[in-house]
Amino acid sequence: MTTTAVAPLTTQDAEILLTAARRAAEAAGATVSVTVLDAGGHLLAFRRDDRAVLISGETSTRKAYTALQLNAPTADLVDLVKPDGPFHSLTTALDRPLLFIAGGVPVHRGGTLIGAIGVGGGAPEQDHSFAVTATAALV
Repeated sequence: MTTTAVAPLTTQDAEILLTAARRAAEAAGATVSVTVLDAGGHLLAFRRDDRAVLISGETSTRKAYTALQLNAPTADLVDLVKPDGPFHSLTTALDRPLLFIAGGVPVHRGGTLIGAIGVGGGAPEQDHSFAVTATAALV
């Protein structure tokens, strides 16, 4: 069996993601924070727009972490943690910075999880859109 190595998420990749997300947000008139984490959950890039609400820095980071740990967009997880959802206790079960609000998206290369991006500061649907736009920019 031959295994093909997948290149990890680099700081250059992180800058591409950050720039694409910020441009999408700017085009929509939104001020946001953007966080990019590598596959180990380590910070590769972060930027908060000057006028973005302060808490957006924390929410973008938690969204990225959640998307990374569960290998799923946070937008897809919102209903699962509602009081009647199958994972309703996950929000309090772990001592981890999980956040189940749209805006976190895992980043894959060659089908392998290599990191995640989180966007906070806009409406959840906007944040998700900005993050998805950013991942599309990474080729």
